Amino acid sequence: MLEVRQGNDLASAFAALTAWRAETVLALPGPPIGSELAQLAQLAAEHRLPAMYLRREFVEVGGFLAYGPSHTDNFRRAATYVDKILKGAKPADLPVEQPMKYELVINLKTAQALGLIISPTFLFQADEVIR
Repeated sequence: MLEVRQGNDLASAFAALTAWRAETVLALPGPPIGSELAQLAQLAAEHRLPAMYLRREFVEVGGFLAYGPSHTDNFRRAATYVDKILKGAKPADLPVEQPMKYELVINLKTAQALGLIISPTFLFQADEVIR
């Protein structure tokens, strides 16, 4: 596991992953990672490491695969909380909810560039396939 505190640390982190002969990357969200979407996807491609992310935005800029809560759905559901509060509900009385919808997004172009073969069954299960 590597901790990246600044965007400048990404290049050295990928150099370390290469030295360790890593076979894949799981990029967990955080301020330095979230602000360096394109750089992270580019470094993963340069080092030929399939990378999985929790947010679809990474896949949209060239990352391989994302699986995580749908931010669009979460924002929509948050609006119901706002509505209840504006109608007089006390925020402390509202239940905490877990995400209800998760999405799988695959960048097929990146998969092909990495030499990965994605089964048709897996592609069929994806919410979106970027070609």
